[in-house]
Amino acid sequence: MYLIVGLGNPGEEYKKTRHNVGFMFVDRLADKENFSYDKKQEIEVLTIKNMVLAKPQTFMNDSGRAVRKIMDFYKWKVEDLVVIHDDLDIAFGEFKIQRDKGPKVHNGIKSIERTLGRSDFWRVRIGIDNRQPGVSYGTGADYVLSSLSKDELKELEGVFDEVEKELMETLSLNIK
Repeated sequence: MYLIVGLGNPGEEYKKTRHNVGFMFVDRLADKENFSYDKKQEIEVLTIKNMVLAKPQTFMNDSGRAVRKIMDFYKWKVEDLVVIHDDLDIAFGEFKIQRDKGPKVHNGIKSIERTLGRSDFWRVRIGIDNRQPGVSYGTGADYVLSSLSKDELKELEGVFDEVEKELMETLSLNIK
């Protein structure tokens, strides 16, 4: 059984931002099922078949706190943790599924690594960099918190199809 954690920020204002692709992907895996909020663990959870889907309800930079709580509560091993997150080091529309490899800078991932004291968990790195040369987007933080366009949201659906297929094969899972 795997714990699949999608990273994002709670709240309507962040719902369709680049930083929330982890939440979006996990919501898609849930396929209309309702998550329940575990206040003690600070996380939304849903068990389906051979996996638990989770969305920390802490802000991104403090994701590790909620991940640590749920892992301790259910006695999960780091080997069974899969974290889905945005990655500004990867072009929009691309993704990587890797263990122990992450972006140069991602505060949610840093928070998880710090609280677990380890970095050897699975990561699904979904590319969000769609910046055009010569255009100013502000800081990286400004960009990841910017909203995705309708075209980008539509394109993400196809990316999520590919990610789901490859992830299920990699982990030998089946949710359908």
